[in-house]
Amino acid sequence: MARYIGPVCRLCRREGEKLFLKGEKCSKSCCPINNPKRAVAPGQHGSSRKKLSEYGLQLREKQKAKRIYGVLESQFRNYFTIADRLRGVTGENLLRLLEMRLDNAVYRLGYGRSRTEARQVVRHGLMRVNGKNVNIPSYELKVGDVIEVKDRSKSAQRFKDILEVTASRVTPEWMAVERDNLRGTVTAAPNRDQIETNVRETLIVELYSK
Repeated sequence: MARYIGPVCRLCRREGEKLFLKGEKCSKSCCPINNPKRAVAPGQHGSSRKKLSEYGLQLREKQKAKRIYGVLESQFRNYFTIADRLRGVTGENLLRLLEMRLDNAVYRLGYGRSRTEARQVVRHGLMRVNGKNVNIPSYELKVGDVIEVKDRSKSAQRFKDILEVTASRVTPEWMAVERDNLRGTVTAAPNRDQIETNVRETLIVELYSK
């Protein structure tokens, strides 16, 4: 499957804000967004961007959400189609579906410094869901699911290094974590107030509703 393999800081510059694609590294002073000379859109015309149209604002919001969660255009469109069919507010349903991805849950629990690393951890077969090995990052979690690092990997240096960096990360209200056992549980489906993602989902709904 196609995936973006270029410099991720370029994506943050394009959106004009931190997307935290490198996890805690984005909070350091070396982040390009903190540098006034580099905090502009990439490309030779980046510093002379004009005011965005209504469509441009909607498009940028959709691109931002895609990049935060690391999904492709076709995947994102499929999520929107599902969200539109569910009961409730379409925008909130969309964010809930993205949050309930396995790679995002692994990131939220602190078992990956970034969503990219969390996706890699899942791909490498280091995670289990309800006692079964799962290596699909887009695996849809349900309330009551238990996510844990495989027993043989719990003492690995890789996770020791990760946990050292993510120790201060706050676990979402819709999840419970057992840090000593490297285990987490989905206790509820997240509502909009519990999803800490700077995305204006109403603009995405407007874009796809045209």
